[in-house]
Order: sequence, then structure tokens, then C-alpha cells
Amino acid sequence: MGSPASMSSREGGNLLRPGTGLKETPASAGDQVRADFPGLLTADGQPWHYLDTAATAQKPRQVIDAMSRALGEDYATVHRGVYSRSANMTLGFEAARKRVAKFIGAESEDEIVFVRGATEGINLVAQSWGQANVGEGDRIMLSQLEHHSNIVPWQMLAEGVGAEIDVCPLTEDGLIDLDWLEANLTKRHKMVALAHVSNVLGSILGAKRAARAAHAVGAKLLLDGCQSAPRMRLDMAELGCDFFVFSGHKLYGPTGIGVLWARGEILDEMPPWQGGGAMIDTVDFGGTTYAPAPQRFEAGTPMITEAIALHAAVDYTEAFGMENLFAHEARLVRKAREALSHFNSIRLLGPEKSAGILSFAMEGVHPHDLGTILDEENVAIRAGHHCAQPLMEHLGVPATARASFGLYSDESDVEALVRGIERTQKIFA
Repeated sequence: MGSPASMSSREGGNLLRPGTGLKETPASAGDQVRADFPGLLTADGQPWHYLDTAATAQKPRQVIDAMSRALGEDYATVHRGVYSRSANMTLGFEAARKRVAKFIGAESEDEIVFVRGATEGINLVAQSWGQANVGEGDRIMLSQLEHHSNIVPWQMLAEGVGAEIDVCPLTEDGLIDLDWLEANLTKRHKMVALAHVSNVLGSILGAKRAARAAHAVGAKLLLDGCQSAPRMRLDMAELGCDFFVFSGHKLYGPTGIGVLWARGEILDEMPPWQGGGAMIDTVDFGGTTYAPAPQRFEAGTPMITEAIALHAAVDYTEAFGMENLFAHEARLVRKAREALSHFNSIRLLGPEKSAGILSFAMEGVHPHDLGTILDEENVAIRAGHHCAQPLMEHLGVPATARASFGLYSDESDVEALVRGIERTQKIFA
């Protein structure tokens, strides 16, 4: 079995710096970025090589501090209090909505619905828009690489209304086959729901082409943006989609908050899907009238502190330049692919052009065993089916190992991954 040559850390560290982007800066620039993330050290102060950012990103101190202040000296409820702290917190909460709208290129902050995560956002669309617009005999188009969160809600809708689900295949290199999609969409398709970036393969959807194909038959397009929002510049008008969802915790923010964006005219026509406080206009036992969007979809006390922290996360992330983030992570994926290609026992999965994610399988070694050995080397990867069991079946594997990069990743992480695989190779030789 082959083994890659050792990689010199002098090739460069993390070259990202806020506000400057990818420049030929000293390796210490990477240390400065990593210093913002207290989670990147082990209990005894050693570097922790975190390669599971696609599952959830580590949090910078700026986000942690923003949430701590919101939970502490600034804390109050929103939208209801007449006292000054409540009014200030309401301003902060709505400022977060406005900041997110700007970040994704939305036309208005009224198109931004705060949800608990992308999963809830997709369920909201399926149960609100779907129940009102999809009926017996209609069809829903998904793809073979979707996360379970973009499969199960549509199955539940289809089973309830008597619709059918079609599955778009992949090309040989792991892209959603848009030629097939265009050829097989019909007037019976009401929804096309696709991953903007695959959480397993890192493959990038040609979103504008997918939107044109969906709209040509009168269907709507929903994009799962969980993996694109943290690493790609977004513009909703440019993408051409009708719905877009992402989770805050993958964007260096907290868990418990996500975003659903939808075109304003679509949101205005969608019925509420949960009832309670904050989403109403008037309530009477004879009937209830509802608030306009987005409040209509935010029943109950909202994610106050999480929204404040998400605002901080967007500020932090965007300071690096989203194009620079994409290039930085793509460079690390290329280095990792090159290094792992020297192992005869490793099968690399997905396209060479990947958005910060690399999945692979190691012959004779279950991904869980590989993950356990790497953990002993202070390297954290994801091992499993990644909530994409249909894709695993397509790939012919029960699970894969996945290394995913973030803005804090550098070449030392790739080197540590390679060392851990070399050790694994010796153990299983």
C-alpha cells in the first residue's frame, strides 16, 4: 500500500484574516484565527484538529460573548414589553433579521422567518405551503444525495395528500444530474427540493439552472443551504429559488436557530402552521386572525438570544469575504484529496471541485474504527451515513468517513489527518 510523503507545515497555515481575505500572510495568521475559537484546544491545551464543521461549526469568542451578554445584562423578552430593556432587545432581535436578509441578498427582512433550524424550515414549507398547494396525483422532485431532513418531510406530505415523489439521479462524479432533471420534470411537479451543496460529497448544485427547470413547469424550488450558507456568497434573486433554508450552528452561530427565506408574495399566501402567541392579530373564541409574515410563522417566544448570536456569527463570518472562505476551504480539500490519493486503500468520493467537504472509504476499515483511531490523534472526523442513507446505498457503502473544513482550518489539520490514516493503515495491515 502506498503512503503519501510527509507534508511540510511550512507550506503555509490558515491564510485567512478578517477583512483581508486570502493573502500571503505569515503562518501565525492562522493561529490568530484559531485563537478566536476556544473549542479548538483539548483539555490539556493541545491543538484539536476539528474536521467536522459540516455537522456543526465551532464558535468564535465574539459569538459566545454576544450570546452571553444577551442572556445576562441585556436580557429581556421582545415585542411585548414597554420597558426600555425589552424595547432594546426587540431592536436587537429585529436587527438580526435585517442582518440575515442582507447576508443572503433577500429583498426584505420580512422574507426572513426565524425557525429552530433548517429541518424545521423545511417542515414548515411542507406543512404550510405543501398542504395548500400539493394534492393527489401531484409530484415532488428530490435527488439521490439529499439529507434526510429534505426527504422525510416531503414523504410525510406525499403520504398525507396522495402525491408521489421522484428522485433525480447523480452524474458519475456525484453532481445532481440536471440534464435528467430537465428531461423528467412535468406539469404535475409542484415542488423541487434540492441540496445547494451536498453534506456528504460537497458537490455544488447549478442552482440557477435548477430554478429555470422548475419554473418552466410551474414548480417551486427549495434549496437546502445548510452547507452553502457558511462558505458561499448568496443572493436569492441571483439563485432564482423560491425557498432557502439554513441552520445557524453550521454558520459559526448557536444551535436552536435557523432561517427560512421565501419570496414575499409566497409567504403572504402561506397559512400558519403553528398556533400561539405572537403570530396573531386578534383572538376570539369565534375565530382568530393572524399577523402578517414573517410573524405569522413565529408562534410563541422566539429565539431571542440565539438571534443576537446569529447576528454576531454573520458579522464574524462575512468579515473574511465569502469568496475567500470558499477558496480557502477548496484549497484544503484539494490538498487533502492529493494526500489521500496516495493511499491505495482509500476510495475518494464525490467531485474534485468540492465546497469544503471530502468523503472517503478506507478498504478493510469501517469508518467508525477509523474515526476512533483518529480521535486518539486529536483528529475529529464524521463517520457514518451522514443522514443520507439513500446516497450511501447509491455509493455502495454502509457509511463513509468525512472530513469537512471551516474558516479556522489549516494545513496542520490535513497533516494530522494523514498521520492518523497512516497509523490506521499500520494497525490494520
